[in-house]
Amino acid sequence: MPKFRISAARMVHLLLATMAVALPNFAQARVSVALDSAVFVERGGRANGRMLEPARRLSRGDRVVYIVTWTRQAGDGGFVVTNPLPRTVYYQASADDSEQVSIDGGRTWGRLDDLRIGTRLATPEDVTHVRWRIPAPVAARGSGQIAYSAIVR
Repeated sequence: MPKFRISAARMVHLLLATMAVALPNFAQARVSVALDSAVFVERGGRANGRMLEPARRLSRGDRVVYIVTWTRQAGDGGFVVTNPLPRTVYYQASADDSEQVSIDGGRTWGRLDDLRIGTRLATPEDVTHVRWRIPAPVAARGSGQIAYSAIVR
C-alpha cells in the first residue's frame, strides 16, 4: 500500500487556513475569538495503552487528534467554530458529541446519523465540514478547547 505523507506543519497550516469563526444569527453583540490548533497522532495499542504524540509526519491510516483552543477576546454571547476538513483526512468523532457536520460543503448541517446521500446514510468519509456552537454561558468562561479525531486518507 503506498504511503501518504504530509508534514504536521502543513496539516496545521491547512487546518488554520480553513478554520473560521462565525456569529450565530441570534448574537446581538459582535464577538471576537482567537483560535489555536495542535495536531497529534495516536500511537500504541491496547496492550501498551494509547498515547498522543505531536504529529511530525503522518501516514495513510494514522488516527490524528486535533485540539482547537478558543479564546474569546471581546464581546458577549455565543459563537460558532466551523472547520472545513482537509481532503487528506476523514472525520471520526468529537470529544464532546455536540458537533454538527456537513456533507455538502457547508450548505446544510446535522448529526451524522441523520444525514443521507441519496438513499444511503452518510458516513464519516462523506463529512466535508464540522462545527460546534459555543453557547453564551460557555463563551463567558473566556476560553475552552474542542477535540476531535480523524483518519489520514
